[in-house]
Amino acid sequence: MRDRIPEIIRDSGKNLRGHIAYTEEYNQRVIEKMREELDEFAADPSLEEAADMYEVLLAILENWNLELSEVAQFAQNKAMERGKFKLGVVLDEVLGD
Repeated sequence: MRDRIPEIIRDSGKNLRGHIAYTEEYNQRVIEKMREELDEFAADPSLEEAADMYEVLLAILENWNLELSEVAQFAQNKAMERGKFKLGVVLDEVLGD
């Protein structure tokens, strides 16, 4: 969950139980969180859901020591070489040897 959620819950007069995820558990949880956010975006493609995906992406990048600017540059290079995902092209099958 977002870092301030426990504080917000406590401020509302409620209690909670939770823990801090470290290393392998965190790696797994942050990937699961991105899947959750993608599902939420699919159900409601909104600015709020896009912002949630972005925040989780930033957490993933930080966790694996990747820089957003480097990812963007790599994506740009790959787009020049292989294209983007704008045209809706679907690969059904590769034929031949």
